[in-house]
Amino acid sequence: MGALDGEVVLISGGASGLGRAIVERFLEEGAQLAVFDRSAERLAELAAEHPDRIEAVVGDVRAFADNQRAVDACVARFGKLDCAIGNAGIWDYSTSLDDLPTDRIDAAFDELFHVNVKGYLNLAKAALPALVRSSGAVIFTVSNAGFDPGGGGPLYTASKHAVVGLIRQLAYEFAPAVRVNGVAPGPIDTDLRGPQALGLAEKSIASINLPGTAGHAMPIGFVPATADYAGGYVFLASRRDSRPATGGVVKLDAGIAVRGIGRASAGGGLHEKYGQATT
Repeated sequence: MGALDGEVVLISGGASGLGRAIVERFLEEGAQLAVFDRSAERLAELAAEHPDRIEAVVGDVRAFADNQRAVDACVARFGKLDCAIGNAGIWDYSTSLDDLPTDRIDAAFDELFHVNVKGYLNLAKAALPALVRSSGAVIFTVSNAGFDPGGGGPLYTASKHAVVGLIRQLAYEFAPAVRVNGVAPGPIDTDLRGPQALGLAEKSIASINLPGTAGHAMPIGFVPATADYAGGYVFLASRRDSRPATGGVVKLDAGIAVRGIGRASAGGGLHEKYGQATT
């Protein structure tokens, strides 16, 4: 018997990477799923593998209408919605403010915040009526960048801090009917892409080889796989295991927050680039 037997869950960005790992784990735990993603090809593969338990919905998280369509399809197929997981996101590949081209700031900011923040807002808005009826839950994917610097550039870091604020505000607004929480993964070897505005839409974080380059710097000694993070979502979705939890974030950061004194700053080359201070 799984922790989520009989539960119906909607997952955005669920066709690849971390989202796919969450889908696979939730299937193991007995849930029925609606998977909302922009990749029709990957969704078709998922639906073919699990035709009786997955409703696949193609769409863009930035469009409220697409989120509403995903919720409606889920409820029409399975009769209810118990948990909505906002997971779709993009990364800025740690592009610093100094390196961010001035003529791309507007487009990059809008793209990243529209996916990482507005996408979650849209999902919560669309899912709220169904979740109230089921006394359900919302879970958002945050990041270690939602708490600490160095997990991305200023655009990504600001967006994930915004998600933490969104979790707390929606937990306040939705209580006592719906619980709202987050999971903050640390480094992850996945297919996370970047913004089109910075020419990074086709670049995958997997190309960086995080396990090889960052594993030694993690207090736990390795970069977790996507499946290693999925249990946090199961915990927060489970009515039995996390009933008292709302407004919080489960931090699964591989120990990043306890690394102690390391590199003091990331701006060591600015004097060489722009000149020394005159006073």
